[in-house]
Formats: sequence, C-alpha cells, structure tokens
Amino acid sequence: MVSFTPTDEQQLLLDTIRRYALNDMRGAAHEADEASEPASDVVRTGWQIGLIPSAIPEELGGFGEMSAITGALAAEELAFGDLATALHVLAPALFAYPVALYGTAEQRENLLPLFLDERFVPATAALLEPGIFFDPHNLQTMASTADGQVCLSGVKANVPLADTARLMLVYARNIESGSVDAYIVEKDTPGVQIEQREQLMGIRALPTYRVQLNNVLLPASARLGGAVGLNFAALLNRSQVALAALAVGVARASYEYAKDYAKQRVQFGKPIAQNQSIAFMLAEAAIEIDSARLLAWEAAWKLDQGEDATREAYLARQYADQMVLRVADAGVQVLGGYGFIREYPVERWLRNGRGFPTFTGMAIV
Repeated sequence: MVSFTPTDEQQLLLDTIRRYALNDMRGAAHEADEASEPASDVVRTGWQIGLIPSAIPEELGGFGEMSAITGALAAEELAFGDLATALHVLAPALFAYPVALYGTAEQRENLLPLFLDERFVPATAALLEPGIFFDPHNLQTMASTADGQVCLSGVKANVPLADTARLMLVYARNIESGSVDAYIVEKDTPGVQIEQREQLMGIRALPTYRVQLNNVLLPASARLGGAVGLNFAALLNRSQVALAALAVGVARASYEYAKDYAKQRVQFGKPIAQNQSIAFMLAEAAIEIDSARLLAWEAAWKLDQGEDATREAYLARQYADQMVLRVADAGVQVLGGYGFIREYPVERWLRNGRGFPTFTGMAIV
C-alpha cells in the first residue's frame, strides 16, 4: 500500500510553511487584496524558505531533487495562508522547474544558479491564451524557425509578474512539427509587449498581465531542451497537480474558518454548529477536501515514480476546481450575512476559488 506519511524532511518543511502561512500570509492577505498589491516583505520571507532551491540538483548548487509530492504538500500549506501570495512566491518555479527537468546542460548551468539567491528572483512562464476555448495542446502562439533563429508570434494572458520578470518561458506551437515547445525569453527582448495589468475578480494581490509577442526573434538555443525539446504533457500534469493542491489549501482555509465560527456563534441558546443543516454542510466540505487531496497526492506520487500521470492529474484538477467552489461557497453560507462582508476572509476565498478553472499553467510542482 502506498503511504503518504511525510518524511522527516517533508514534515519540517510543512511545519515551517504552516507557521509562515499563519503568522505572515494571513495577517497581510486582506490589505494586499484591498490594495491589489503584494506585501513585499511577506513574499521575501516566503522566498527565503527555499522551496525552489530545494528542488534544484545538488551538482548545480541546490539542496536536493524535485519531488511532486513535496511540492503538492507545500502548495496546499501556502494556499491555506493566501492564494495570491502563494502564486507570487511560486511564480519563479514556472521557469526554474522546466529548466531543471528538460533544459540542456548549458541552460541548466547558466540559468538555475540564478534561483539560489537569497533575494526573490522574478521569473515566470506564459502558457494561457485569451479566448473561451483555450486548449494547451493546440496553442495559437506560433514558433517558426529560419536562418538559425526562432520567431514567436501570439498573445498570452494571465502571465504572473510579467512586468518585472527577468526571464520568461513562453510556450508556443512549433509550425514545422506541430509540437508544443518552450522558449527562454529575457527581459526587454524586442517584440515583447507587456500590456496593462489585468483586473481580476480574485487573486487581486498577484500582478498578472497580457503579453503580446510581435515577431519576437530568438536564437535557436533559446528553445528549452535544445534539439530534444521537452515533454509538454508531463509538465502539464505537474501544473494540474499543483493547481489541485492549491485548491485544497484554499478550501481547507474556508472550511476551518467556517467550522470555528459555527462552534462559537450562538443562536437560540446553542452554537449553530449543532444545527443539522450546518453540521451536514461542514461534514460534506471535510469529505470533499480529503477526496481532492488524495487525488492530488496520487497523481503526484505517480509523477515521482516516473509514470504517466495524465489520467490522475486530470481527475485531480477537475475535481478540485469544482470542490473548492462548493466548499468556499459553503463557508460564506455558514457565516450568513457576515460572509458577504469584505472584512471576513471567506468572501475572498470564494472569489479566489472561483478562478481555478482559469489558472492553467500558473503553478507547477
């Protein structure tokens, strides 16, 4: 039987992140959301936990090896604190992890040491595209090769930190082969146009942007993995698992807050948690959270075993997308009228939870 009991190292990491989530992220989340600006000191503290360096190989100066299970555990705890801050802290992994997994020896040696700095390194990836029928396997951003150069053309949406990112990994469909490739784009590359910041219903403290790629010329060496390329399906699976784990964290935050409130809120001489309708709602939320967590862990375990986790990752993401909305909505209902007041965090968790189906490519483990 597969055991998901954390190792000593994982438990130490989880304890550290849990303290950070409760002591740093929670206290700053409301003001950051209201101001639509991240709390820079909280982001800096989160970076110093060292999640990304711990996934970089020791021969390149990192602390270990990449583990999807560890990443899923960490993502849940971070989202339990605040989703916008979690996505901000994890944004550089969108660039670093694919390079670590599929980069050429030269790409890994040149790029990965940048993420060992104690200071936060703004880096990101651009996968999502505007439009109702977005299909990551049929990207409209195109890459063509001629005279030893690659030309990128297209539009990307929901790109985290695009305005400050030193490095961006752009996913595009190769015109010649039809496959999805990734290309390393440095800041201020001609033809890359960062448009105005997007105004989103949720994750308002995370700056995301639409990015125009107007015949961006890159050397052939900018292709991640060189002539071999990358395993895009495996990367997409890692993103699905990350988003499922983040959704579990948001749902758990709403559930635990609502549960505590229901135990303390007294009406007609007894806590409302003793009302059957409230008790059943909270019980169903707990079942949903545990179910989504196990689906995410199963997919992450298969990734760590080097197995094809496409089915498991897809199911985990689809279930978690629906679960987090149901649980967050239940949290608002338990608080009644207070749930609709912005000073109470359940309305923010509902807004953030509603966005998960649109967050494709915004996280990775």
